[in-house]
Amino acid sequence: MSEETLYDRLGGQEGIRAVVDDFYDRLLADDELGPLFEDADMEKLRETQTDFLCEAAGGPETYDAAPVRGAHLHVPFTPELIQRAIDLLYESLEAFDVPASDADAVVEAIAAYEADLLATSEEE
Repeated sequence: MSEETLYDRLGGQEGIRAVVDDFYDRLLADDELGPLFEDADMEKLRETQTDFLCEAAGGPETYDAAPVRGAHLHVPFTPELIQRAIDLLYESLEAFDVPASDADAVVEAIAAYEADLLATSEEE
């Protein structure tokens, strides 16, 4: 019998999408992060983030959107804003009773792209 994957433990695509929706609701409601998403296509962001996390968690979905770096060059992220987003992601994961070790694995998948999120167009 095969071992249950992170994808399975998170509830598959449906469970991951629920966490992503909750996370983006928190981002949009946040005084510091919400304004960064004023002109964003939120449905597209929710879909691509779901695909990204599904793939990272071992699911069959694949992330085939724009590379993380290029997609975020226009977003003025700072290390402090990224930490705030991580805190909100942990809150979303906790709201869905995701065990701490699995929550850490989800955050680590995203944290691997921190340098890309902090990149600016001046660096290109």
